[in-house]
Amino acid sequence: MRISRLLPAMALPMILAQLVNGLYSIVDRIYLGHIPLSGPLVLTGVGVTYPILLLISSFSRLVGNGGGPLAAMRLGQRKKEDADWILSNSVSALLIVSILLMAFFYALKRPLLRLIGASELTMPSADGYLSVYLLGTPFILLTLGLTPFLTAEGRTGKAMATVVTGAILNIALDPIFIFALGLGAEGAAAATVISQAVSACYVLFLLTRKKGGLRIVPGLMRPSKKILLPVLKLGASPFIMGVTEAAISFVFNSRLQALGGDLAVGTMAIFSSVMSFASMPVTGFNQALVPVISFNFGRGNGERVREAFRFSAALELLYTMLVSLVSISIPGAIISLFTADPGLTGFAVPYLKFFLIGYSIFGLQCASQNAFLGLGQAGISMFFAVFRKVILLIPLVYILSSTPLGITGVFLAESVADSVSAAVTFTTFCLRFKAILGKGAPS
Repeated sequence: MRISRLLPAMALPMILAQLVNGLYSIVDRIYLGHIPLSGPLVLTGVGVTYPILLLISSFSRLVGNGGGPLAAMRLGQRKKEDADWILSNSVSALLIVSILLMAFFYALKRPLLRLIGASELTMPSADGYLSVYLLGTPFILLTLGLTPFLTAEGRTGKAMATVVTGAILNIALDPIFIFALGLGAEGAAAATVISQAVSACYVLFLLTRKKGGLRIVPGLMRPSKKILLPVLKLGASPFIMGVTEAAISFVFNSRLQALGGDLAVGTMAIFSSVMSFASMPVTGFNQALVPVISFNFGRGNGERVREAFRFSAALELLYTMLVSLVSISIPGAIISLFTADPGLTGFAVPYLKFFLIGYSIFGLQCASQNAFLGLGQAGISMFFAVFRKVILLIPLVYILSSTPLGITGVFLAESVADSVSAAVTFTTFCLRFKAILGKGAPS
């Protein structure tokens, strides 16, 4: 199939899955923000937990986004048993990591929440939400970490069903737990845990059936350095992307709490939700792009790899430009989805344009970095994950907010970092692409 047909065909289910999956946190925050009287404080409290939630989900990227492309390469090389071995070891790794994460965050959650930016007023909601959410850590990691394996063999419809099933259930349960049962933040977390448990059971069912493609084989689940080290090496880039996102969220919250208090932190909770949801189609598209590049790279078909990158870069750039334009044009309508509180709305509206203007060319960063990942270039992809967030954004938050810009500087830092990083990453990919193709896929 032509790339211009193949990528959209594979990507559409993944984009729909990502959009529906994005509703997990979006719907939670919309409902919580509209709780009578206490809505803004509850929304802010749950927003404070965001860095921890990002950090937890990052470990699913470490395993799934590393194992998925490697499994796709092995399938392209007609090494089905090796692909099953990668999948089976990945399941074991996800289960072990989830237990360790639960123990760590339960032991340190309140000190961490204070460090992130929880105040005395928002701590009850933050602590209540996180306490329940952590119970679902194994389900969350299995769902997010195993879905890339379905995509790796082209089962994007099944991957979409995995995510959509849980998301629809979450949307249905949210009003029951939050309003009907009066559980507030804890209810939102409970709805998420139940929904992720259903998704995890479904993806495990798909990957344990004897018929079909990739399969979890119990005899291959014993952790092996030979298998897991390459998985972790390739997954290190998306993992670091997630970790740095968590670090940035911490920096944003702590800096905004110091400069503007709970209103500023609540504004960031809304902005991060908008950015997260806007990025879902790009994420879904790249979940299709990576295995297409990996498979054709494994087959030695450089022309299809080149065509896939060109098509994805153009499409993703067009999308991010459109998102930026729409968000800047109607900030009030977007923010009103999350809160009816006039104080929070009035505070947030002027800052949205500063936060999202740089997103206009961010599609180039996404396409280039995921193409590096699909080509097995873990080191390069990892560098640009660090470059955007650690080298650029974190210093910019402190530098710009220390000028007369103040709070405006915090939000503007995101746009400056996004635009500079996108330009540098895209340029580097174009310069390195031919040499990487010439070397061929690792055996």
